[in-house]
Amino acid sequence: MADPTIAAKFPAVVELDPGAYFWCRCGHSKKQPFCDGSHAGTEFTPLKFDVAQKTRMVLCQCKHTGHSPACDGSHKTLV
Repeated sequence: MADPTIAAKFPAVVELDPGAYFWCRCGHSKKQPFCDGSHAGTEFTPLKFDVAQKTRMVLCQCKHTGHSPACDGSHKTLV
């Protein structure tokens, strides 16, 4: 699989209402950290995740986390 584009080397802190969300895996979305369909024609697909109640999340934007879609600090090790 190709390496994703690093959208940012810091996480996105977001307040989310209950519902389904699609996290961008390719790094090309203009709506980071969420998918806007920019992966079309690539081998990437977004990651769907559900939120049961209003919550604050820290979402990865470097696309190298080991705990998708949550940030695990991997951005601190990128060059």
